[in-house]
Amino acid sequence: MPNSQSDALFILIKTLTKAEKRNFQLAFNKNNTKEDVLFIQLFTTLDKMKEYDEEQILRKITDIKKQQLSNVKAHLYKHLLSSLRQLYKQKDPLIDLREQLDHARVLYNKGLYNQSLKILAKAKTMALEQEEVMLTYEIVEFEKLIESRHITRSLENRAEVLSAESRQIEQQLTNISRLSTLSLRMYGLYLKLGHARNERDGEMVKSFFESQLPALQHAHMSFYEKVYMYQASSWYYYILQDFVMYYRYTQKWVDLFRKYPSLQQTDMDLYIKAQHNLLTAHFYTSNSEKFKSALQDLEDFIQENQDNFHENTRTSAFVYLYTAKINRYFLEGTFSQGLEMVPELETEISNHTLKIDQHRVLVFYYKIACLYFGSGDNSKAIVYLNKIINLKIGNLRADIQCFARILHLIAHYELENYSLVEYLIKSVYHFISKHKDLGLVMEEIMKFLRRYIYANPKALRNAFVDLKDRLEQISQDPYERRSFLYLDIISWLESKIESIPVQEVIHRKFVNKEKRI
Repeated sequence: MPNSQSDALFILIKTLTKAEKRNFQLAFNKNNTKEDVLFIQLFTTLDKMKEYDEEQILRKITDIKKQQLSNVKAHLYKHLLSSLRQLYKQKDPLIDLREQLDHARVLYNKGLYNQSLKILAKAKTMALEQEEVMLTYEIVEFEKLIESRHITRSLENRAEVLSAESRQIEQQLTNISRLSTLSLRMYGLYLKLGHARNERDGEMVKSFFESQLPALQHAHMSFYEKVYMYQASSWYYYILQDFVMYYRYTQKWVDLFRKYPSLQQTDMDLYIKAQHNLLTAHFYTSNSEKFKSALQDLEDFIQENQDNFHENTRTSAFVYLYTAKINRYFLEGTFSQGLEMVPELETEISNHTLKIDQHRVLVFYYKIACLYFGSGDNSKAIVYLNKIINLKIGNLRADIQCFARILHLIAHYELENYSLVEYLIKSVYHFISKHKDLGLVMEEIMKFLRRYIYANPKALRNAFVDLKDRLEQISQDPYERRSFLYLDIISWLESKIESIPVQEVIHRKFVNKEKRI
């Protein structure tokens, strides 16, 4: 029996808004045929269900036999998609563009070639305005087909013009395909690897990126050629922890959208993603003023455009806005203040369950755990770290999984659960070794916890000072610096040495504009 997590129709209905449901029901209530009534009954039944249950459906709708159910569901699914297409045609220019192509095909099949070409010309202008290279290519190829098979007596030199357009678009498509593939593969590499762990990782990333990046003439590149090049370059420098260059390319990415304001509306998801990456760049370069300005830009854009958001855009906006808000608390060292938004964040994660991927959930749990740890509530930090440890996600973001276990150990140490720390150290060491992620920072922390679990206060303070000195030396290695991106262990050690809360140390650094590793 299909369940609620795999039944496509049930999931689709559960994602519908009130407006979408009303639009569908109004469309079907016009005819009231027996078949339409059956669809509405099935729709209403599934809408009221909390979990998908086939037996319950058959009990409630006696006119549907068991052998008919799959066909009725398939037809209802199709009608729902048609209803949504009509509803969103005005909001999504691409849907309207594709409809124009359908109209041109109908007219062509009726032998009305000039009318078909007229619609195609209008559609091509729209596609070019929206930088839709793939659709432009499809339109040009259709125009070529009509001109080559029929005498249309259209403009002089039509064949030469269409041939030149076709060659130019083919080159753009080739570049876009290569660059978008490179961007996707760099992102996939980051999900698997995280930041480069050592020189070997760094050389592998550099070699791969340079071998896959096509030689391009920047002045003649289209919008999406530039966007994917900036995306791929951003991921490249992000993985290598070159945050200055990462900032430069994320800023280029955002600036490009500002040169094409209409594309902020037609590709909102990509624009919001650009703003998110720029915020991340400001966060890692500790540029608090620019961070606040960029955050305000993101909030303003969401506020002004949220009524036109699709579900994907709404989910992206939620993920990126809340990530930025949490990062601001980290940047300023106001962890206790950040805890006030955790219940709201938990609710939003639940609301977006069907659309948010496990990677995002993993990152949110880690950030929430860090908020609790930074505020001194180690018990609550452990609750969220346990959620990460118990997630069945294979090698996805193995870097965060490793650092979650290190923070888990430190939190138990803070709670003086010394026997548990002693027990956990072996399993944590085994997990990190399995993922080949045991850098010098982790190794020093593990040694410290193993050696000084039961140390007296005076010896412990000296040990904290020694560990801080060693970690500061290790931080000079650009690859080891990655550890401090996940956990501000230096500030924690300073808080232990000075006997003050860790958030007080971080906030002081923020106020005094002190450099953090």
